[in-house]
Amino acid sequence: MRILLGIVTATMLAATGAAAEGRLPIFDAHIHYSHDAWEMLPPPQAVEVLRKAGLKKAFVSSSSDQGTQMLYAEAPDLIVPVLRPYRKRGELGTWYRDESVIQLLTERLNANTYAGIGEFHIYGQDTELPVMRAVVRLAKEHGIFLHLHGDAEAVDNVFRQNPEARVLWAHSGFDSPANVRAMLDKHQNLWADLAVRGEQATGGKVDPDWRALFEAHPDRIMLGTDTYAPERWYYVEDHAQWSREWLADLPPDLAERIAHRNAQTLADWALKK
Repeated sequence: MRILLGIVTATMLAATGAAAEGRLPIFDAHIHYSHDAWEMLPPPQAVEVLRKAGLKKAFVSSSSDQGTQMLYAEAPDLIVPVLRPYRKRGELGTWYRDESVIQLLTERLNANTYAGIGEFHIYGQDTELPVMRAVVRLAKEHGIFLHLHGDAEAVDNVFRQNPEARVLWAHSGFDSPANVRAMLDKHQNLWADLAVRGEQATGGKVDPDWRALFEAHPDRIMLGTDTYAPERWYYVEDHAQWSREWLADLPPDLAERIAHRNAQTLADWALKK
C-alpha cells in the first residue's frame, strides 16, 4: 500500500509540475502565515499550496514571526521573510502604542534576515507616535522596506520622516486607481499591491482606469493574495489563476512586471542582491 501511495503521489507531483510549465510565474507580495493557520496547514502543506499555485516567490509575514521562520526553513528558495510587529491577532489597533514592540523588532531584525517590516496597520497622525517613528528608523537602519496598510496621509507622513524610505502600500490603500496613481506620481519609492482588490478586471478584461494606472507606473504594482485568515490559504491557487487571466489582457512585458518582476526588484534591493 505504501509503495502504491508513493507511486500515486509521485505521479500527482509530476502532473502538477507539468501543468505549471508555461504558466506566468507569480511573486505574491502579501502572504501571512499566522499562529491560527499552523495546525490546520503545517509548513510542508502550506509550501505545497504556494508551489501548486505556481508562485515564484512570496513575501511572508505572520503573527507571530514564528510562522514566517517555519515557512522560510521549509522553503528558503520560495519564502522572502517580512517582519510583522504583531505577536498575535488582535494587536492591529494597539501595536503602535506598545513601546515593547520596538524591542521586539530590534531583536528580530538583529537575529534574522528580512526584506521588510510589515504588514502593519497605521492611519493618519498615528504615524507620528514614537513606536511608528522607531519602525521608520529601523527600516532605514537595516535598508529594508515598509509594508504599510493605511491611508494616503500615513504614507505621506512616513516619507516626511524619511524621504528615502521604500514603502509597499498594502491593498493600494483601498483607494481609487486615480488616487493611487497620484500617490505613485508623488512618491518615487512607493509601490502598491493589489491584495483583496477585484475591481481591476472583469471577465479577464482589465478596467480602463486600472489599465491607465498600470501603464503609467509599470514598475510599481504587485500582486497579493492576503491570507489574513486561515481559510484564505485555500484561495491562493484560485487567486493566482484569476490573476493570470486578467494579466493576459495586458502586454506581456507589463504583465510580467506586475506578476513577479516588480516584487523581485524590491526584494533584491532589500536583500542587497
